[in-house]
Amino acid sequence: MSRLLSTFFRLLPVALLLGAPQLAFSQAGPAMNISFSGGGDDYSTAIQLLIFMTLLTLAPSIVMLMTCFTRIVIVLGFVGRAIGTQGVPSNQIIVGIALFMSFFIMRPTWNSIHDQALTPYQQEQISSKEALEVASEHMKSFMLRQTGSKDLEFFMGLAGMGQTSVRNVPMSVVIPSFIISELRKAFEMGFLIFVPFLIIDFIVASTLMSMGMMMMPPVVISLPFKLLLFVLVDGWTLVVKSLVQSFN
Repeated sequence: MSRLLSTFFRLLPVALLLGAPQLAFSQAGPAMNISFSGGGDDYSTAIQLLIFMTLLTLAPSIVMLMTCFTRIVIVLGFVGRAIGTQGVPSNQIIVGIALFMSFFIMRPTWNSIHDQALTPYQQEQISSKEALEVASEHMKSFMLRQTGSKDLEFFMGLAGMGQTSVRNVPMSVVIPSFIISELRKAFEMGFLIFVPFLIIDFIVASTLMSMGMMMMPPVVISLPFKLLLFVLVDGWTLVVKSLVQSFN
């Protein structure tokens, strides 16, 4: 656990800068192209600090919307609603599970960023701009693997882009395409989770109706059966396994 947290905090400066690479570099003109005494062009320390502090406020949005967090937290939320438990598991637990599952799934991407962008930058082998470009390429590659072609074409059309290779698609188009694809996949998985529990609710409601027990709330009878079904099939393992495999 300590090693995982240590890796995360080492990658945090680069991960924070991934949220708006186009904005950071498009606004950095020749006046910001300042040379250090060691040679090589790079942004001044003040400019880097300003960009870092600005993007620090966007950290929650970056973690939630540019990683696998969105799909995981939505699907886990559907599980609780499908079973019908009131606040069990709580939202804090769902968010915590989704966060650490995101660390696990994103580990290969973050390891590549650490080895090819952060470490060379710390050793002054590349500039901050080059490190950011390398890191953003790894994040773009991850997001494009999870983005549907229709969503990508849709936002490319909105941006007025013609025939463009996937490699040259800017992050300003990739990010919203990725978010919409994640929402669609999460709701598709949520529908599949709801189906067996809806069948149980339907059977219980029909049985109570045929017995003339119309005043008995069906949820009182169906909830234990849904919990029993979920436990017998090892539901949490199946849900987590399906989520992890959906990103491969």
